[in-house]
Amino acid sequence: MDFKRLSSSLLFRIIVAIILGIICSFFFPVALGRVFVTFNSLFGNFLGFFIPVLIFALITPAIAGLGRGAGKWLAITTGIAYGSAVIAGIISWAVATGLYPILLADQQNVEVADIDGGALQPFITIEMPAPMPVMTALILAFVIGVAMTVVKSDTLFAGVADLRRVVMKVISGFVVPLLPIYIFGMFLSLGMNGNLVSTLTAFAKVLVLAIVLSFLLLIAQFTISGAIARKNPFTSLKNMMPAYFTALGTSSSAATIPVTYECARRNGVSQSVAGFVVPLCATIHLSGSMMKITLFAFAIMFMDGMDLSFGKALGFLLMLGVTMVAAPGVPGGAIMAAVGLLTASLGFNDDQIALMIAAYIAIDSFGTACNVTGDGAIAQVVDRWAKGNIERSALDEEDDLGLASAIEGIEKKELEAERNLS
Repeated sequence: MDFKRLSSSLLFRIIVAIILGIICSFFFPVALGRVFVTFNSLFGNFLGFFIPVLIFALITPAIAGLGRGAGKWLAITTGIAYGSAVIAGIISWAVATGLYPILLADQQNVEVADIDGGALQPFITIEMPAPMPVMTALILAFVIGVAMTVVKSDTLFAGVADLRRVVMKVISGFVVPLLPIYIFGMFLSLGMNGNLVSTLTAFAKVLVLAIVLSFLLLIAQFTISGAIARKNPFTSLKNMMPAYFTALGTSSSAATIPVTYECARRNGVSQSVAGFVVPLCATIHLSGSMMKITLFAFAIMFMDGMDLSFGKALGFLLMLGVTMVAAPGVPGGAIMAAVGLLTASLGFNDDQIALMIAAYIAIDSFGTACNVTGDGAIAQVVDRWAKGNIERSALDEEDDLGLASAIEGIEKKELEAERNLS
């Protein structure tokens, strides 16, 4: 590995940024601290401008694609992935409501840039108005995407697909490289205002809780899929462990596709279904990521005394589930796609968003491992339903063409995402 490969890892850079931010908070003068607060202010404003564009660019082609490709099996698989993400979020809300009053009883207030009566203020502030509100972008994406499944406009579909590639390039080429500086400035400010120890203590507890819940989520997923596919859930889960540990080491669902495919085949999933579901779910099934985001989001809300009612949480989760399905396949892509909803639905400010990004990326590999392992459960369910409706040997002629087209398109998209990161 080389150190060169290690240093190119986003997780490695985020960890270094956090450590340096903590260390520098002990001796940095206020004037120098304000430099990074200024950067964070500008970068945060840019994210506020960019997020509605990101939401529209990702969700529109994702919804429009449901009318193309593998037809009903694409829709069924997408529906299962969406339901899995929403259920993971509801579980997180239930756990947060029950355990956070005990785990986080002494932690409060997540304020970052406030020291000595407001000395840590940016030198300059540039307003960057968003082209549209987040909810407008989400609704517009729904309307256009659904309409495109009925009206087969190849020109418009190609246009939104190109927009998606452009937005992903902005994420991988501009946003992601600047995230370590953003996180450094956030932890620098957090240390200089004296909230560092309490916040890190709280987040360490939530981190352990997220890892434990991800294992329980996998057991539940394979118990359900085992009941449907009539297979031993623990044997199936054990067969998926090579995919789990591969994803844990690479933090990449795309890089894990060959291993996930072999594990699914070992569980008896037919070649055609495994070849379709595995690469598709590597992009759209993010139940582990959903659980991480919601656990940390609800932790921040609890510490800041914000409303954690089920009604508010459910509205957020239903929209976030769509965002998870459309999240880009780049490191930190899920949390970047969720930023707009955290702001619009939960009322998060820039400091809270920065903490969310840092916390999410810190355990990104565990979420990715949970995602890809759960792909094996979805593959079992789809395979069982496919056997009940069609001959195992092949899908009908129309769906055969659709499957091949969908698999080819998904693999190209994943390879492109990997090249953008290298």
